[in-house]
Amino acid sequence: MHNFFTELSAFFSGLSASDRVYLWILLSAILLFFFLLAATAFFLGKIFERISQREKIRSERKDAVNRSRAVLGGQMTEQVAPFLPNFPCNPADVRFVGKPIDFVAFPGAAQSDSIQEVLFIEVKTGTSKLSEREKQIKAAVESGRVRYVVYRAE
Repeated sequence: MHNFFTELSAFFSGLSASDRVYLWILLSAILLFFFLLAATAFFLGKIFERISQREKIRSERKDAVNRSRAVLGGQMTEQVAPFLPNFPCNPADVRFVGKPIDFVAFPGAAQSDSIQEVLFIEVKTGTSKLSEREKQIKAAVESGRVRYVVYRAE
């Protein structure tokens, strides 16, 4: 390493004053070029990062709007479901509950007929699936874990 600096010093001392100035200008220009290149890369990276963040925000907002529309559409469908084709009973026999099940129906109640069964009805749209709570309610009903309770408030 010492030999390198000795040779470098000898090289510089062999140059004329004007050659040294030109060499320093050249080295300064090269350093300035690399500094500007690095600064440009840094700022371009920042610009691309902002563009990426804006696209991500735009995408997330669009997803939120689509989910909101799906929820609102599902809620609207829940309200009108008793009047849609193939609903399992007369709309007059249905009572809206909302949570954790959409409807409880008493087929025959509207015509003063005898009630043969009680239906727990959950309305789903699109590809939506039963929640864990809804699955538990379904399992309880299907296994017969249902009671009729009279509560007297005193």
